[in-house]
Amino acid sequence: MALDRILLSDFRNHRRTAIEGTSRFNLLVGENGAGKTNVLEAISLFAPGRGLRRAALADMPAQGGAGGFAISAELGRDAVRLGTGVSAERPGRRIVQVNQADAPALRLAEWLSIGWLTPAMDRLFSEGAGARRRFLDRLVLALEPGHARQATRLETALRERNRLLAETREPDPAWLEAIEAQLAEAGAAVARARAHMVAELSARLAALPEAPFARPALAYVPGGPVARDELAAALAGNRRRDRAAQRTLIGPHRDELAVAMSGKGQPAAECSTGEQKAMLIAITLAHAGLLGDERPRLLLLDEVAAHLDPLRREALFDRLRGGGAQTWLTGTELAPFAAIEREAAVWRVSEGSVERVG
Repeated sequence: MALDRILLSDFRNHRRTAIEGTSRFNLLVGENGAGKTNVLEAISLFAPGRGLRRAALADMPAQGGAGGFAISAELGRDAVRLGTGVSAERPGRRIVQVNQADAPALRLAEWLSIGWLTPAMDRLFSEGAGARRRFLDRLVLALEPGHARQATRLETALRERNRLLAETREPDPAWLEAIEAQLAEAGAAVARARAHMVAELSARLAALPEAPFARPALAYVPGGPVARDELAAALAGNRRRDRAAQRTLIGPHRDELAVAMSGKGQPAAECSTGEQKAMLIAITLAHAGLLGDERPRLLLLDEVAAHLDPLRREALFDRLRGGGAQTWLTGTELAPFAAIEREAAVWRVSEGSVERVG
């Protein structure tokens, strides 16, 4: 199994929760507000970034606690112990450990490939392009751990360039050139990885049947030149315009993931809520099919089965069986999971406690 012996201490409404004896399928069942999604969020923190809720660290410790939290788990295949959390003394600094040795958060991607689907992601196609860029980067990161480092380098260089552009005095051209060289190098790597992911996903989606999930058509739309030298030249040539705007107007931070429903040729944002949900599931399943065996794979699906009809639920479970990832699903009742209940470890969640019941 990918993860076992999971321990949550003072995380959200979980004072001390232990989950041991996991399976290929793991069902978290309980009433709304019981703490099911909190378990998924805790697991999602074993990936770089802010987890499936994109919450601030300060919002994660249990109310009335000491102000910190800890999450740990064991990788069953490798007997590696992962841990993350914050201390009460430094609540804004995330701590990551691998086998009790401190490590940067970016290293987490070297141990696990994690993907997730949550109800909040139903707004993905109607939100701004930034949400889709983050979604695409998370898909890339699950396959290419080094993507996190390049994305961080891009963000750092972009932030520094924008700071220089916003200053009252004219920026030093030599300093701008140095920053732009860093931005172009990291930006080209990020753009290349995004474009490759969209191409791989498109090929995978094309091989899947049209039904029962709507088949999305994906396109990577770059926000500027994607080659390093061309991007550096474009940044230099755009300085006057960028200085007037006090921000960088071209580059990978303006990329877009365009999604349309292939059967209709209609942009995803104009499709029905049900069609958007079906396309999002199709992308998630296609991505899961791209994950290799180099690292353990996890898929976190929050309240996904309750909104599918029986035909689509059965199709979902069939594809999950063939995907190879350890899967965690939440729901308010067991009925939607009848087809996989005998294959799964079932956990009853109630008021921040978790008990295995099957």
